[in-house]
Amino acid sequence: MTLYEELKARGLIAQVTDEPEIQELINNGKATFYIGFDPTADSLHVGHFMALNLMRRMQMAGNTPIALIGGGTTMIGDPAGRTDMRPMMTQEQIQANADKFKVQMSRFIDFSDGNAIMVNNADWLLKLNYVELLREVGGCFSVNNMLRAECYKQRMEKGLSFLEFNYMIMQSYDFYHMFKELGCVMQCGGDDQWSNILGGTELIRKKLGKDAYGMTITLLLTSEGKKMGKTQGGAVWLDPNKTSPFEFYQYWRNVDDADVLNCLRKMTFLSLEQIDEMSGWKDAHFLTS
Repeated sequence: MTLYEELKARGLIAQVTDEPEIQELINNGKATFYIGFDPTADSLHVGHFMALNLMRRMQMAGNTPIALIGGGTTMIGDPAGRTDMRPMMTQEQIQANADKFKVQMSRFIDFSDGNAIMVNNADWLLKLNYVELLREVGGCFSVNNMLRAECYKQRMEKGLSFLEFNYMIMQSYDFYHMFKELGCVMQCGGDDQWSNILGGTELIRKKLGKDAYGMTITLLLTSEGKKMGKTQGGAVWLDPNKTSPFEFYQYWRNVDDADVLNCLRKMTFLSLEQIDEMSGWKDAHFLTS
């Protein structure tokens, strides 16, 4: 089974831009790809773990991951999946959170000897001149298309600020910048990032006349379609000081039986054969295993 086939069998892949080309790239370990992480909190959470899991799987197959810390994009705030505007954060807060992200990511991804790259988009976004940016890339974006983007729909009812409207342009510029500077040919992200990813592939095509690719991973949902990784107290954090090991264990221990196999496929490195075998187990077997 190829890497791409395994990702599909695990239910991880939601959407892709160019399936044959992406299969060729990742199955042969030729992809330099990135996933962005905006440091809006002082810890990664279970949703980020899904992305880190994908990065690790692809790295193990010989591909090169770029972990992008969104020190610049966090100053704007991603409107995707939100009905209200994110609180404004200072540069000092963002940098402190970014430093903690770096430590946590290093426990999942091998950054030694160039096996992976970590960058912060503050290094280029905060240096941009607004008028120069508009002249360079503004003509590549259709306002009509942007307003139809899924990432903005939930914000339209209460009002989408011009600040947030710029987020797609910033994320697209990230892809464009790393394509030129780091040879990054693919962006991955959660399913709610699809419109932003397409914005980046289109910008690269229009500015450079070259192909770039995008792939989204499915969000972690229950069998009833509800988003997982949340408790009454908030997110399930990867920092043991925010979600204790006991609380973390209890969260997964209490997952509904109907969702267990889905979680095992998406979030563990158990083989699909082992997981398929578990699907035939009876309650008594689980209790004695």
